[in-house]
Amino acid sequence: MSTREELAAELQERMIHFIADVILFNHAVSAKVGLGGSDSQFMTLLQSHGPLTPRQLSEHTGLTSGTVTGVIDRLESIGLITREPDPNDRRKVLVTPSFEAIQEKLAPLYAEQGRRMQSVLATRSDDELRVISTFLADAIDNAQPGADA
Repeated sequence: MSTREELAAELQERMIHFIADVILFNHAVSAKVGLGGSDSQFMTLLQSHGPLTPRQLSEHTGLTSGTVTGVIDRLESIGLITREPDPNDRRKVLVTPSFEAIQEKLAPLYAEQGRRMQSVLATRSDDELRVISTFLADAIDNAQPGADA
């Protein structure tokens, strides 16, 4: 195996390890506030994409409409989301993150992790940060959840 192939394999292995650690951390945070693993993934989707319909959440996650409804119910019961009429189609509802509740209930649980990440990033030059940012953007753009499942 060439040095480039070895480096690429090492990067892929480290990304897999990093993703697994993040998922496990998110599950632990979710459990602290009485939520399940899917619940935290919904919050990530809503924070990334903004308000989504239940159908869009189902499409993004691959979960059934019944499961999506259950997750929405749990998130709404602790105030992390609201259901609002879609201004473009009043027959639909938008699931909207409640940023005040997120700041109150979730942000403190992620604060230490955020400080550690900032500490790691502080050791990198601006050029290195640009390379990392470009790599992550490309990785995200090329990730098609559910496409290979």
